[in-house]
Amino acid sequence: MTIFEKIVAGEIPCNKVLENEKFLAFRDINPRAPIHILIIPKKHFENIQEMDPALMGEMLSFIQELARFIGVDKSGYRLITNCGENGGQEVMHLHFHLLAGSKLGWDRSSANPQSTF
Repeated sequence: MTIFEKIVAGEIPCNKVLENEKFLAFRDINPRAPIHILIIPKKHFENIQEMDPALMGEMLSFIQELARFIGVDKSGYRLITNCGENGGQEVMHLHFHLLAGSKLGWDRSSANPQSTF
């Protein structure tokens, strides 16, 4: 069971920002921006590759609602998800990071210039 499943089950507390029957948004305990919120589906999906496309559409609506609720829908925010070990995913439960609250820079140091597609 992942830490996010334990949060959904109420076994671990979180600082909830917004919740409905399918999704939960809560503040990250190690924020990387003035506003750093994690958004998860309550049902377990390891990553975005496993996510049901119809449910992903509902999750997008939830994220848009969250952005309006916290007042960053007009000023802007960054939305990030990591997929798999090589993508930097640390918790194997689909989650998005919403970062906002200041003008965000971009750290290009982690990019691999030898990478090809």
